[in-house]
This record gives sequence, structure tokens and C-alpha cells, in this order.
Amino acid sequence: MLDWNTYRKQVFAGVGDVSKLSPDTVKGYVTLSGAGAKTNNLDAKTRELIALAVSISLRCDGCITVHSEEARKLGASREEIAEALGVAVAINAGAALVYSTRTLDAFAAAGESQ
Repeated sequence: MLDWNTYRKQVFAGVGDVSKLSPDTVKGYVTLSGAGAKTNNLDAKTRELIALAVSISLRCDGCITVHSEEARKLGASREEIAEALGVAVAINAGAALVYSTRTLDAFAAAGESQ
């Protein structure tokens, strides 16, 4: 397994490098990332649980390490994280099922064109 704490530091250092090369890109990201917090419709812990679920869907280790640390700081339990991740697993399975129907439809259409 990864040394997540070291990796998180590497991610932040890398983002710092990108910020020097393209500061507006990182400023835009920071603005976008903070936009949801301004509405206060969801609390910070709930937003972090959603971020973790999305992180595994996108397979983003950088997102996983950053949002795991933040979720811990906000008091998320292992059980809450497991439940959020379970939702992501179910949605990913559902998406694969939906795209299976699309694949079968494309296969049928390919036969019609011959």
C-alpha cells in the first residue's frame, strides 16, 4: 500500500509546482472547490464523504488521500466512509449495467448497417 501521508505531501508539492506555472488554473480550481461550501446546504463532513465516493469512482489517489485526511479532521467514522464508498460501488455497478445496454444496442445497430 501507499505511504499516504508522504504521497499527500507530494501531491501538494506537485500542485504548488503547477500553481507556479499556471496560477490561474489553480486559482480556478480553488474557487470551484470552495463553491459548494458557500451555500451551506450540506455540512463539510457530508461534502467530504461525497468527495471520497467520487474519488474512488474516478480512481484518483490524490483525491483519496486529501479527502481522507479532511474527512478524519471533520470527525467522519470508518463506518460513515464505508457507507459512502458502498454508494459509489453501487452507482459504478449501475453505470456499468446501463452501459451494457448501450453496448448491446450498438452491437444490434452494427448488424443493421450490414
